[in-house]
Amino acid sequence: MIRVTIWNENVHDREDDRVKALYPEGLHGAIRDLLKSDDELVITTTTLDAPEHGMPDELLNNTDVLIWWGHVAHEQLPWEIADKVADRVHRGMGFIGLHSAHLSRPFTRLMGTSCSLRWLDDTREHVWCTDPTHPIAKGIPAVFTLEKEEMYGEFFDIPKPDSVVFTGWFSTGNVFRTGCTFSRGHGKVFYFQPGHETNPTFKNEIVGQILRNAVRWAAPQKEIFDEIDCPWETEYIEKKYQK
Repeated sequence: MIRVTIWNENVHDREDDRVKALYPEGLHGAIRDLLKSDDELVITTTTLDAPEHGMPDELLNNTDVLIWWGHVAHEQLPWEIADKVADRVHRGMGFIGLHSAHLSRPFTRLMGTSCSLRWLDDTREHVWCTDPTHPIAKGIPAVFTLEKEEMYGEFFDIPKPDSVVFTGWFSTGNVFRTGCTFSRGHGKVFYFQPGHETNPTFKNEIVGQILRNAVRWAAPQKEIFDEIDCPWETEYIEKKYQK
């Protein structure tokens, strides 16, 4: 079983009638519904307005893959929590940043750059699979279209990805590294651009398959370490190379 936690800042979901009509159970509820067809996922949802900003140690320490959606309240999350998230990723937890989570504190901490980009709302996006052999691309067509999505465009200030699994091409002519993977310590990170709150992206089954694939890809392959400095590795090296 893979323990998945979906974190959503839950601001638009409570304050914007358009979002409430489109996603009556919140963005976190819609993302949960896209994942729940995989019966090997144990899914928990949490929000910024929950106790301890939705990220208490007990929940974080029982998460194998953390999915993060944020937009207008990034600064309300204390850096202390962002550092705890980044630390757990380095120790083996998977992290999936969705849409405006590119400016979230956990993601910018993991990237070490500004993560800034160009943007424009309400455009058509063609999503091209540019690494078809990647596990996240399993079962995904060569190209699919989102009729309404917020355009994100280059330059996207991130480190060089390990893989650009998807590339977006917008009706504005802009292109974007829409689905990128990164390695951070023992953990894996996937950033996926589609998912603006007023668009029906999280009702799209292809998007759902991408997210299910991403969870399985990002899940730790072995137990998440208690410390970044893994004791068993030190012991192994000492035994193998001792004179």
